[in-house]
Amino acid sequence: MIKIIIIDSNSADQRIDRFLKRVFNNISQSFIEKNLRKKNILLNKQLTKSNQIIKVDDKITIKNYSKEIYHKFEKKKSVLNINKSHIVNFKQSILYESDFFLIIDKWSGIASQGGSNITISIDTIIKNISEHYNLVHRLDKETAGLMIIAKNLQYTRLFGKLFKSQKLKKTYLAICDGIPKIKESYVDLNINSNINDKAIQTKTFYKVLLYNNKTSLIKFQPQTGKKHQLRIVAKKLGCPIVGDQKYNLNQTKQKENLKLNAFKLEFEIADSEFKITSALPKDFTNYLKLKNIKFNPTTI
Repeated sequence: MIKIIIIDSNSADQRIDRFLKRVFNNISQSFIEKNLRKKNILLNKQLTKSNQIIKVDDKITIKNYSKEIYHKFEKKKSVLNINKSHIVNFKQSILYESDFFLIIDKWSGIASQGGSNITISIDTIIKNISEHYNLVHRLDKETAGLMIIAKNLQYTRLFGKLFKSQKLKKTYLAICDGIPKIKESYVDLNINSNINDKAIQTKTFYKVLLYNNKTSLIKFQPQTGKKHQLRIVAKKLGCPIVGDQKYNLNQTKQKENLKLNAFKLEFEIADSEFKITSALPKDFTNYLKLKNIKFNPTTI
C-alpha cells in the first residue's frame, strides 16, 4: 500500500524527518533514516536525506505503508471536553487576530501548558481549536497578560527567531513589596536550570515607575527568557512581588493574586509594527489604589 502526503503551508519549511515525527507518534529517527535510505520514503519521487527541507506542494510518498508498520505510530487525537467558561474566557481574551497569529490577554490561574495535575491549559484550549496552533512563549500560571499564539508552523518559527534575536520587546509590570535602592538599572543574574542544575545567565532591565506606602510599581524588561526570571530578580532586589507564594516570604500577602502582568509586546513583521498592551486585571489596579499609587498605563 502506498500513502501520499502533499505538503501544505502549515507544514512547509521544515526538515522531512521532523515533519514525519509530527505526523507519526513515537516514530524513531533510525526508522526514518532506514526507510529513506531504502527508498521506502521518497520526496517528489526522489531519494532524499532526513535533513531535506520540504516546501509547499512537495509530495512525500511512503511506499511500504501498511497497518502493521505505520499504524502503531499514528497519532490518536484526544478530544478533551473543555468547560464552556474556559472557551468564553479564551475568546474574550483575544486582543488581536490575523490569519497567521493571535494575541491573548491571559487571565491569572490558568497554565500555559499541561503538566502534573494540570488538565486545562491555554495549550489544550488552542489544540481543540486547531492542531496547527502553537504557543510561541509561556507565562507562569499565576501571571496574567499577553501571550502570542501562532496559527501555523511558519509563524511559530518566525516568532521563535524574533525571541532569539531579541527583536521582540517584552515589558512587564509588577507591584512589589519595598523599594529597590537603585531605581533604574540592569540585573545580571545566574539562575539555576532544572536541567543538570546548570546555571543560565539572565539579563533584566528594571525601572521603578512609582512608589508609596513601602510599595513600588516596577517595569521589567527581560533580555533573556528563564522560568521565574522576573520573580527571582525582584527578590534579589529586596522587593519581592506581591502575591508571590514562592519567593515572597510576607505571609500577610499570600492571599493576593500574583501582581505580575505581561503588559506590552512590541515587534515588527513584514514592515508592520505591532504594539499591543494588556488591560491590567482589576486586582492589580485595585491594589495600586489601596496603596494610593496613581498610575496611568498610557504612559508606558
